[in-house]
Amino acid sequence: MNRSFSTKRSNFQLHPYELNRKTAIHEAGHAAAIYISNKEKQLPPIFFQIFIKEPVRDVHPESSRSCSSQSPLYAWIEGGRLIHTLPSSLQEATCRFSSQEKQAYQQAFEADIMNLLVGPLAEAKYVALRDNELINPRLVNLHALHYYGGLSDLKTAHEYLDCLLSDPEQKEKKIAELFGAAYRFINHPGYWRAITGLADYILNAGKKVIECEEAIAVLDARLA
Repeated sequence: MNRSFSTKRSNFQLHPYELNRKTAIHEAGHAAAIYISNKEKQLPPIFFQIFIKEPVRDVHPESSRSCSSQSPLYAWIEGGRLIHTLPSSLQEATCRFSSQEKQAYQQAFEADIMNLLVGPLAEAKYVALRDNELINPRLVNLHALHYYGGLSDLKTAHEYLDCLLSDPEQKEKKIAELFGAAYRFINHPGYWRAITGLADYILNAGKKVIECEEAIAVLDARLA
């Protein structure tokens, strides 16, 4: 789950802290959904890691002090999906499954899609709160997630959807349903507290890799 970095000029006018905070919130949103939402649905636990590439600061040659210019922090999640390899279609993949197995497989598909959407939605909520603006599905719709680092997430979500359903109307209905579920997730006070707590940890831990158990401990502490 990779955050897509916008190359719009306005992004580079932001203070480096804001760019890095948005990135941390985005990836923390993914991680929180993978752990909390999947657990709520009684889905199998999933291993994931958060990788962090620290921002590089420009240093004045005359001194050891860093100047104000700073490259963005890059963070991404590896793992965290119930469906490791997408089949050509859900029907083909489950043709020999029992009805119970088919239901569980479809639930895993839908969980992965929702978890993808939570990352850019969490970033959108952070920006709205920062700017003292409202956020709702009409102001920030599915397409708008492109502006919150969601290009890669949306691409992958639609690849899942293409495997899940073939009828365009059913696809639109299903993605709207999962988008609504992602919205409810980020608007849950406890889950938002967990997302922001993990984002703080990503920014301040000084690590290149945050292991799954470590991230879960931070999430659990904020949920307690």
